[in-house]
Amino acid sequence: MRKILLATAAILISSSAFAADPTEPVKKVMDITVKNWSGEADDWKYILDEDLLTTLFSKEFAAQYREASKKPAYEAENGDKGDPFGYDVITNSQDGCPLQDVEIAAAPPKDGVSDVTVKFKLWACMDEAEMKASVDQVNFDVITEDGKPVIKDIHRVGDEGRDSLLQEMANIIKGE
Repeated sequence: MRKILLATAAILISSSAFAADPTEPVKKVMDITVKNWSGEADDWKYILDEDLLTTLFSKEFAAQYREASKKPAYEAENGDKGDPFGYDVITNSQDGCPLQDVEIAAAPPKDGVSDVTVKFKLWACMDEAEMKASVDQVNFDVITEDGKPVIKDIHRVGDEGRDSLLQEMANIIKGE
């Protein structure tokens, strides 16, 4: 009986560890982003569509996005409202090449937040050697909410340091 209880506990503990993998929502976002930028995607899949917003992102992020969406950056076709950004929030760009050399790595959690780093080449199809070799970096803050890992914030890393998509949405809401 004791062996059965220990085996059951081991299975439950190991399945909990797999369920809380902080890279899972990031991998899903990056799979969509890679497909979007592949040049082969029939339809661009917006990573902040409602179905993805409610499954891959934190409640705080989703609420902030919904509020920021009331102030779209542009009007879409057929009178639909555009998103509040007007650019791809992962690549921080409207233009680019198919993504290459995508790497995803998670740091150990700190204060309940896992920092998941994604690196990729956005300009690999360009002729200029320096641009072609450049590597972009995006960091995701991943937390556990309702027992599953979700994205709390997205930080693009550039010459000026790290930005915050949550802060950008707060600025949009304020009209800045």
